Amino acid sequence: MAQMNLLQAINNALDIAMAENDSAVCFGEDVGHFGGVFRATSNLQEKYGKARCFNTPLTEQGIIGFANGLAAQGSLPIAEIQFADYIFPAFDQIVNESAKFRYRSGNEFDVGKLTIRTPYGGGIAGGLYHSQSPEAYFAHTPGLKIVVPRNPYQAKGLLLASIRDDNPVVFFEPKKLYRASVGEVPEEDYQIPLGKAEVVSTGSDISLLGWGAQMETLEKAAKMAEKQGVSCEIIDLRSILPWDVETVANSVIKTGRLLINHEAPLTGGFAGEIAATIQSECFLHLESPITRVCGLDTPFPLAHEKEYMPDELKTFEAIMASVNY
Repeated sequence: MAQMNLLQAINNALDIAMAENDSAVCFGEDVGHFGGVFRATSNLQEKYGKARCFNTPLTEQGIIGFANGLAAQGSLPIAEIQFADYIFPAFDQIVNESAKFRYRSGNEFDVGKLTIRTPYGGGIAGGLYHSQSPEAYFAHTPGLKIVVPRNPYQAKGLLLASIRDDNPVVFFEPKKLYRASVGEVPEEDYQIPLGKAEVVSTGSDISLLGWGAQMETLEKAAKMAEKQGVSCEIIDLRSILPWDVETVANSVIKTGRLLINHEAPLTGGFAGEIAATIQSECFLHLESPITRVCGLDTPFPLAHEKEYMPDELKTFEAIMASVNY
């Protein structure tokens, strides 16, 4: 085991994947000698050469179009979009090409070995163009997988599983935690299965569900609720698509209550999909309405980031309201 922050764990996973497979290539804006804007790809160009870790022009549509081509002819492309906010010029390539290659060919060809890494979310005073959480846009698209880690251990295991998965994966990295989240990570190769949620801590009164950076928020809120005698079960969804309905439903059947927390705006956020599904699965077990604690329905505000964030105080208030319903 070694102490790693989230960036180092991601870099370690990329190193393992590139050492294992000569067709694995990393590319994106400034990922080469510079190591990316956050240094996630540091030293990979020096180790594997400019043919396998290289800079692209500033064209996200071109990055993913190129990645689709590489994957279609058998390579293992790991493309970086510098910020998740910049992924939208590549939206057509991802939802109309990456997600549909296999289906439109009747499984004759695919781009299943494609992985798209991108940092998402607020908490770094990045303002409206460097703080968004766009996972719900892609969750509407069959043919993709969407994965979000919460700490270094999860990041390494989930990224290696994503790179080796036979489907295109969009891997959202919580940039707020890049250097803030530090933990013990095995130096050897390991994978964490995609599509499987994790019960982080067990409880009896309410289920708290989140992913990525918001898991820390849920844990803080749960400690506040515990002082009020409320026992919280905390679940990390980890995979947005496909998502683990069974684990969440089993928890809600036990506790009778569900709170979903995500940083993206409330309207059209993935919490709505979860709430609708769990309401259908667990209707007769619910003791109170399913609660969503999410970002505001506004552009991400620089001056009012603290007010925008669905923090532990908002979450704690929602927990108590649900328990006392």
